[in-house]
Amino acid sequence: MKGHKRDILSIGKAPLKSPVAVSVALHLLVFGIALAGWSWNAPPEPEPRSISARLISPEPRPTPVVDEQDQDDKAQERKQAREREAAEQRRQAEEKARQEAEQKAREEARKREQERREQEAQARELAEKQAREREAARQKAEAAAKERERQKAEEERRRQEEARKRAEEEKRRQEEQRRKEEEERQRREEEARQKEAERKRLEAERRLREQQLQALAEQARKDREAEARRQQEAAAARAREAQMLSESEKYQALIRERLSQAWYPPSSATENMTARLQITLLPTGELGSVKLVNSSGNSAFDNSALSAVRSLSRYPVPDNRDTFERYFRQFTIEFNPQRLR
Repeated sequence: MKGHKRDILSIGKAPLKSPVAVSVALHLLVFGIALAGWSWNAPPEPEPRSISARLISPEPRPTPVVDEQDQDDKAQERKQAREREAAEQRRQAEEKARQEAEQKAREEARKREQERREQEAQARELAEKQAREREAARQKAEAAAKERERQKAEEERRRQEEARKRAEEEKRRQEEQRRKEEEERQRREEEARQKEAERKRLEAERRLREQQLQALAEQARKDREAEARRQQEAAAARAREAQMLSESEKYQALIRERLSQAWYPPSSATENMTARLQITLLPTGELGSVKLVNSSGNSAFDNSALSAVRSLSRYPVPDNRDTFERYFRQFTIEFNPQRLR
């Protein structure tokens, strides 16, 4: 019984595989023929409706008494039903893939057709643009030709006018040349007379200039000698001035130092207080007089500055009398808590 069952199964499998392979081959062949025969210029067709079907085998009802052979047959039938259902599903999937491929091909054909139309429109627009450009170029060329003709006519008129003017100018030039030649002759005769008079005048001027040059040379010599003396005296004066200035700065610093040591400002003094005093000295360095020129506004501050000036019995002064008279005979000094100047 089991051997008979194996025979039935082996017999059932072979017929099922062959129809499925044949079906797949037929579908592929049909799909290739459809793609090969497709017309690219044909308008897009509406997408066909896809039908999905599924084979449902009714469940077998169990019989009260079934022998083993019947059970094997029913199992074989159920297996074949499942295989048919699987083959049907594969066929539907292949059909759906074929429809999608056809739809994609139609969409690509529609896009190519649209691109072709756009290219044709662009080509027409380009041709129209080129035609307009050629027409504009033709009109421009015609206008340029007319302008050249006008310029040529204008140039001819101008050439004739210039020729007429040149002829008139040549006539005037010849007349002017004759007049100039006559004037030149008269001028040469006049120059000959004037040259003789000029020669006599120049000779008299030469003698007078020689006398004047001699006098000028003598005066220049005297001026150079006077300038040399003046420069020497100025150099000596500058040297004395520099020496006096340097010496005065030295003694002014000494006087400020002495006054700074002798000055005791009051406790009420502030940085803003300044008293300006005028000091008169004797050549010996002794104090001649002191006078308050500008008050600080504080009498104690002013009196302390005056006391400091009077406290020095002798001021340091230079031995040079000129330096003393210029810088130290009479001078002013300012008293401030921060500085003396």
